[in-house]
Amino acid sequence: MRHLAMVLRKVPWTVSLARGVWRLRQPKFSAGVVGVIFNAQGQVLLVEHVFHPYAPWGLPGGWVDRNEGPAETIQRELHEELHLTASVGPILMAEVGYGNHLDLAYLCYADGPIGELSSELLACDWYDVGRLPKLQPFHHRAIGQALNVLENHTKL
Repeated sequence: MRHLAMVLRKVPWTVSLARGVWRLRQPKFSAGVVGVIFNAQGQVLLVEHVFHPYAPWGLPGGWVDRNEGPAETIQRELHEELHLTASVGPILMAEVGYGNHLDLAYLCYADGPIGELSSELLACDWYDVGRLPKLQPFHHRAIGQALNVLENHTKL
């Protein structure tokens, strides 16, 4: 192995080439991030999406861009969709859903009021957790997980 290491140090670009070939054979994933935000009354923020015909109401969020971290994504999406500045808390859950799509959910804290909605949204509203509209299953589970995290945090 030492001999191999010495050869690779002389031609380090071969490692980059091998890594590139290896990556071509690996499964590709898309990734989306949602944020779970509660108000002082314990209601969760939901948005009505234009592009989600089967379950139009859901958590705010969007796709992770190239070279962007998921925490950055949720901050960007909240600002783009709701003109909302928010702090990102702990990651609540991650799941691989349809195809090779990775969903991530973060607990977020609004740092200000909701502003003008983007053209991707029809409406936004605060919902009592016991009276949620039809949601994508991942969104429903993320809200439940956020409630567990907050409940455990208040017990400390």
